[in-house]
Amino acid sequence: MGADLDQSALLFELEEVAEREVNRHLAMAKDWHPHDYVPWSDGKNFAALGGVDWDPEQSKLSDVAKAALVTNLLTEDNLPSYHNRIAGDLSPDGAWGTWVGRWTAEEARHSTVMRDYLVVTRGVDPVALECDRMTHMTHGFQPLARFPHGTGAAFLHTVAYVSFQELATRISHRNTGAICGDPIAEAIMQRLALDENLHMVFYRNICGAALDADPDQAMEAIANVVTNFQMPGSNMPNFRRHGVLMAKHGVYDLRQHLEEVLLPVIRTWRVFERADFTARGEAARDRLAAYLEDLRTVQVPRFEEHRDRALARDKARGIDRALAPQAV
Repeated sequence: MGADLDQSALLFELEEVAEREVNRHLAMAKDWHPHDYVPWSDGKNFAALGGVDWDPEQSKLSDVAKAALVTNLLTEDNLPSYHNRIAGDLSPDGAWGTWVGRWTAEEARHSTVMRDYLVVTRGVDPVALECDRMTHMTHGFQPLARFPHGTGAAFLHTVAYVSFQELATRISHRNTGAICGDPIAEAIMQRLALDENLHMVFYRNICGAALDADPDQAMEAIANVVTNFQMPGSNMPNFRRHGVLMAKHGVYDLRQHLEEVLLPVIRTWRVFERADFTARGEAARDRLAAYLEDLRTVQVPRFEEHRDRALARDKARGIDRALAPQAV
């Protein structure tokens, strides 16, 4: 097995794969327009233009729906930071540049439609939402900060991370739509989930090809990403409180993370069936296997035990109203 490929060598080696995946994506992606999904007739002016400012009683969303929509929106808001990382670890040229531009343009629609929906329907406090956006975008993108940037290892960590993250976001969007109790919100979130799935397939296939091109280095990146995984919104205001509420009510929890995100992608890459690793790659694969087993046998059961006890306490106290439309 030769030396690790650097960034330029990996980009060159995978150029044909990138071109094929860009063409596949463009053939499958369907154009849509954010304004078509927003109930504009529900809107009215705020006090600055002679109307009435937001009041909690105006919201028709449950506590869980509010937490999930705000979390998903603030995650999408940080697109400039994601673009900066991905553009730096891919290339502005050829199929890579085409993908970075197209992916960024498609992702930009997500925050547009979600914010328009929430403001027009007065689903959440628009002032608090804007303050949280300012804070979150000022902090930028943190989950990949611990990994290298602008090298072959950085490219591999980035494509491995987004392979899992795009699928996780798809699931979070889909489940958020389902708990909103509003067919318009559900249609919006289903539309976003379709985009995220196509984005995941691009990155998953690129990372799979990278495993063939540089097995040991790619396997180390995958193991590093999985064992240190954080969602891109992990440093946003109220992320922990909102994340607990979302996990408690099945929007995105640890079992979903394991069974609907990590395992399907890893199976697609046939990580545990490969025979092209040296001892170095096998050590990374063993580390990944141990982590997945700990998730399955320890972390997931522990989370579900705590969740079930918390839900039972809420029910006994008659305060399990998180899924009912109400003011925060």
